[in-house]
Amino acid sequence: MKKVFLPATLALALMSFVVATVATWKSDGAHSRLGFSITHMGISEVNGQFDKFEVSISTPNADFSGATIEMTAQASTINTGMSMRDDHLRAADFFDVANHPTLTFKSTSVKKDKGNAYTVTGDLTMRGITKPVTFQAIHNGNAKNRAGGDVAGFRMMGTIKRSDFKVGEPGGTLADEVKLIADLEVGKD
Repeated sequence: MKKVFLPATLALALMSFVVATVATWKSDGAHSRLGFSITHMGISEVNGQFDKFEVSISTPNADFSGATIEMTAQASTINTGMSMRDDHLRAADFFDVANHPTLTFKSTSVKKDKGNAYTVTGDLTMRGITKPVTFQAIHNGNAKNRAGGDVAGFRMMGTIKRSDFKVGEPGGTLADEVKLIADLEVGKD
């Protein structure tokens, strides 16, 4: 009986330690931006963002390696600075917000590269279509906010093809490649 009890107790203690070391971080909406850029007619860049989104990061490690990153953006909050264009982007031929109100991302891998660089791989869902994507991320560092809480900063960048998600008509005046840029400040829960 002692032979079974001791390993079981040790395993339970180790599991408790692992659970206690997982940290959760949430995005600070006032200091974060989820943006994009797309080429129009091959000559200019149209920039925009989603005004309402949330990011959650769960990590077992202080350096964020092995983290899980989840993002949800409200598609109806797309903002390019021109209301007529934004209304068109909300329509069925682009984001179809009536049937697909959110865009989501869930990481499958967060690997620390050299220095403060990371490769983040995961599944992006847009218009009900899920595709694997890879982003490059930079951990800008950690700090304390005015309340004394822990905060961290990240920039994530990557490129997707809008045709993979059936956003907009093929060809036309918009490039197929869309650059995604997320500037994130996250606070530790």
